[in-house]
Amino acid sequence: MALETSGELLLTVNGELRRIASGASIADLVSSLGLDPQKVAVEHNAEIAPRSMLPEITLSDGDVLEIVHFVGGG
Repeated sequence: MALETSGELLLTVNGELRRIASGASIADLVSSLGLDPQKVAVEHNAEIAPRSMLPEITLSDGDVLEIVHFVGGG
């Protein structure tokens, strides 16, 4: 089981372990990955997180996220 240490959370993002500052939101995480929060779909602990709520949802230690970003093209 993941343990919070020194103000950081341990998350699983797209199958990989990742650390982020305690108190961070999903929008903070998405931005830290270099993605635009308005151009992603996020599944947070097996539930789709509404895009409008990404800044409001605070992450917790052990959360599991799947992030898909949209890429234009033809």
